[in-house]
Amino acid sequence: MAERKKKIMALFLAVTTVSGLLLGGCGKKENAEGKVVIELVHYKPEAVDVFEALEEKFNETHDDIELVIDSPNDAMVILKTRFIRENNPDIIGIGGDINYSNFLDANMLMDISDFDGLSEIKENYLSTNKDLEYVPKDGVYAVPYMANAAGVLYNHSMFQEHGWEIPTTWEEFLQLCEDIQSEGIQPLYFGYKDTWTCLAPWNAIAVNLCETDIAYQVNSGNATFAEAYKEVAVKDKELLKYGQPNPVAYSYNDACTAFARGQAAMYVIGSYAIPQIKSVNPEMDIDSFVFPASSEAGENILNSGNDLMFSVMEDCEHKEEAYEVLRFLLEDENIQSYLDDQSAVPCKKGDFKIAPELEGMKDYIDKGIVADYQDHHYPSEMSVDAMIQTYLFDNNSNSLETFLSRFDKEWIRYNKDIISKVKKYQEKGE
Repeated sequence: MAERKKKIMALFLAVTTVSGLLLGGCGKKENAEGKVVIELVHYKPEAVDVFEALEEKFNETHDDIELVIDSPNDAMVILKTRFIRENNPDIIGIGGDINYSNFLDANMLMDISDFDGLSEIKENYLSTNKDLEYVPKDGVYAVPYMANAAGVLYNHSMFQEHGWEIPTTWEEFLQLCEDIQSEGIQPLYFGYKDTWTCLAPWNAIAVNLCETDIAYQVNSGNATFAEAYKEVAVKDKELLKYGQPNPVAYSYNDACTAFARGQAAMYVIGSYAIPQIKSVNPEMDIDSFVFPASSEAGENILNSGNDLMFSVMEDCEHKEEAYEVLRFLLEDENIQSYLDDQSAVPCKKGDFKIAPELEGMKDYIDKGIVADYQDHHYPSEMSVDAMIQTYLFDNNSNSLETFLSRFDKEWIRYNKDIISKVKKYQEKGE
């Protein structure tokens, strides 16, 4: 226990300054009526309405368990602070990203291999989490719940009006952009003022051109990002000539608004942008397609990762009650209510109705032709989004080499402990 807390303190020391943000009413395991209280904290405040409805529905249908769901705006900061104070909720709802990797590495999550609901989850989303382990680890530590999909959203009505066809190769995509531009219409719109949006095209291109475990390969000393990301970087920069002038002057909201108003034919972004776009133009006819970064159509892969998954904390005192909450969340009706509210992609097997805007990606979703976001492996301190933004607008002749060289150097700087851990794991295996 002491070693685990030391690890948590090392990982999350920076958040101790916000310890005043602790959620109230935590730590109680039974309410006044003797019911077991299961607390779930998730990081999706945009889904607060659907979670409030789920909480109410659960409590109306369970006599022995009270479910308390918290939807804070600063969930990750609050969670990390609570972890330091050993004031953990029972279940956390997080994304399949570097935070999950860190929590798992700190031995904070329960092995839920015996949870019966895992058999209902699509294998590709379960395996995605294995790539997030710094070193291979036995067990299952999260239930993938919802995924998102990132590729190209396009103005379906505009495409029909002009007779533009969906591209299936990189060359066809560039030709489409040229054709759109030749008709006086802007092909793409970017919101690069918000640096995180620079990751959307980057990820969509990278899943076609890189191995899913490239981070582990680099940590193992068997690869470099300079080699793996060269083509990704070149193609990412090539997209700029089809976007609006000075894209760093426009935010994510600006880009969503512009696309909603027909100022661009396409928008390289994830499914998470659909509600924002629809809030500007509810009647917009949107469809989507997988970003064709390869010259071979058969090599196309949909960029899709675990956007929301549930982990039971290692120190949860009521495992069976927590499992009952997970079973409830996985009921088809409850999954569909979340899909309808958030335009998400279900991680559970079954015949669910997805948002019509994702129909162009449905075949890939159904067949599991998906790969996780590369940025899910990037430590936040590395600020890869800002690095990409700097590279994109660096007009020097050596900008590519500078960027790739910096990527590898920064990776080593911010991943020294992980690289050491991988080395020790491999030496032990030998």
